[in-house]
Amino acid sequence: MPKLKTNSGAKKRFVVKKSGKVKFRRAGSRHLATFGKTPKQKRGLRGTSHLAAPDQKKIKECFPYGR
Repeated sequence: MPKLKTNSGAKKRFVVKKSGKVKFRRAGSRHLATFGKTPKQKRGLRGTSHLAAPDQKKIKECFPYGR
């Protein structure tokens, strides 16, 4: 059997942690000062977060040799 390929788009955007949670960076966080974002929007875009369970399942399929 040949080796399975990891989805290259997913490996750049997501990290599967030891706990099984999938960490990601929020979209729209670049150029925070431009395009008239409100202070509330800017606070919400700070840092990283974890995906919801149904989305985690889809992303984990992109990592065939992941945990």
